[in-house]
Amino acid sequence: MMAWRVHEFGSPEIMKLERIPRPEPGPGEVLVKVKAAGVGPWDGWIRAGKSALPQPLPLTLGSDLSGEIVAIGPDVAGLAVGNQVYGVTNPQFVGAYAEHAVASAGMVSTKPTSLTHVEAASVPVVAITAWQALFDHAQLKAGQTVVIHGAAGNVGSYAVQLARQAGVQTVATVSTGDISAVRDLGADTVIDYRTQHFEKEVRDADAVIDLVGRETQERSFQVLRRGGKLISAVSRPDQDLAKRYGVEAAFFLVNVTSEYLTKIAGFIDGGILRTNVGAVLALADAREAHLMLERVRPQPKGKIVLDVGAS
Repeated sequence: MMAWRVHEFGSPEIMKLERIPRPEPGPGEVLVKVKAAGVGPWDGWIRAGKSALPQPLPLTLGSDLSGEIVAIGPDVAGLAVGNQVYGVTNPQFVGAYAEHAVASAGMVSTKPTSLTHVEAASVPVVAITAWQALFDHAQLKAGQTVVIHGAAGNVGSYAVQLARQAGVQTVATVSTGDISAVRDLGADTVIDYRTQHFEKEVRDADAVIDLVGRETQERSFQVLRRGGKLISAVSRPDQDLAKRYGVEAAFFLVNVTSEYLTKIAGFIDGGILRTNVGAVLALADAREAHLMLERVRPQPKGKIVLDVGAS
């Protein structure tokens, strides 16, 4: 089978499309004929050697996928050959930029029936990151207020929609060109970070979901009530600042499981969540996708997806 391999860490130029043996599923694993693979910033971090996890070389890039189960390893229950599934390959987030991929059975679930494989491959990591930030880590409830930074991005757009369906008041920070799109997703208040200082507009928020980092994160402590929570999916918050403002501040890595995937699929098929695919490329063009991640090529609004069936 064909797969995008990395033999050394570095820029997109080190990626190689190679023919390798088709893998076999082990205990607790399934083999998926990949129909589509999502491309995310974490794929670029892994390629560059900046992953938060150890990544032995050589490796096949890619984590988000959608496709059909073609083989099942021992000790797998609830899944069968022929099932159309979506999810993530494994806890290392590697292996999906390929014609076949082994996936942990506990990290895939039935694909949303209303989505194509390309659309489904755009969902897993970003939608579950949004859910876990809002409800597992910030523990938001109906009637509370959340500030979502980067609300027009792939995680942020799901966070706005999920907060809305839960009855949480949302304050979204975006650039000028994204104001109407984020309002359309259901944000209650939209702040243009280019022309407004959000810390002058917001007070006593229950939580901040930080999808931007850097000075935006540092300024965010000012908008929280005492006892509020700053949850970041991009970098570790300053604990001295957290103590000074009397808030909790935490960084987290997404934990993709079948249960979360099933929940998200239900929201999608129920019309509660909208997906946003920004660019679709053939598997053979995965290097181009990584040049988009690096902004060497124009970066699309929405998720980049590799259509493996088109390769």
